[in-house]
Amino acid sequence: MAFETLLNPILNPLLGMLGYFWTLLILVFVITLIITLIYKYTTNQSLMKDLKAELKSFQKQIKELKSKPDEAMKVQKKMMETNSKYMMHSFKPMIFTFLPIIIFFGWMSAHLAYYPILPSEEFSVTMNFNDGVTGNVELILSEGLSPINELNQTITANQATWFLRGEEGEYLLEYKFNNQIYNNEVVISTAKDYKEPLSKIKGGGITDIVINLEKVRPLEKIPLVNSIPWIGGFGWLGTYIILSLIFSSLLRKMMKIY
Repeated sequence: MAFETLLNPILNPLLGMLGYFWTLLILVFVITLIITLIYKYTTNQSLMKDLKAELKSFQKQIKELKSKPDEAMKVQKKMMETNSKYMMHSFKPMIFTFLPIIIFFGWMSAHLAYYPILPSEEFSVTMNFNDGVTGNVELILSEGLSPINELNQTITANQATWFLRGEEGEYLLEYKFNNQIYNNEVVISTAKDYKEPLSKIKGGGITDIVINLEKVRPLEKIPLVNSIPWIGGFGWLGTYIILSLIFSSLLRKMMKIY
């Protein structure tokens, strides 16, 4: 992918040295810093400050007018107009931040979502079927891959699963079902690399084919987070959101951004 071509030379070595959490932490900080700086210098901060002060004033007036609903409604209408202006000016920086975010998110999705399959490590592939589909499915392997169970599998509970291992490399897996061939790809690598594990299939009674990769949970090995299981269970995107909210709040306060 183009995104990987742009960032792989810098970020792949960083991921290899620091691991998932610290690489993600650095990326979140860099991305948040870029977004914050762009926001600061592409918006009229004096105007944003005035609009924010106006919004606070309206909120205070509405609280004071609880016993006078008609007047409170008039103030609320003015507040909505001011909020609309504030939001309109806030959206302007998105024009400049859209491309950097897409590039970084493309790389993170391709490298931080799953653990890779290592050479000689056992992994499994599952083909899922619609209800009521029966029969046998044959898996055709490329050279370098070895089966652990039978290549010809009977569909059971709407699934057929194969257990495999192989040498380092990129492989095409082919599945023969009802005289049709379906395929997906798998990567075996010592680097933190993998192919998208889910391949959607249209027609033929098949719903999808899944390479059963283990998800990366960047926070699960951080000592203080272990006591909060629901946070430790977040994947890269959930972790990104948490860290970006923290960094964004701190950077905005430091730079006095409105």
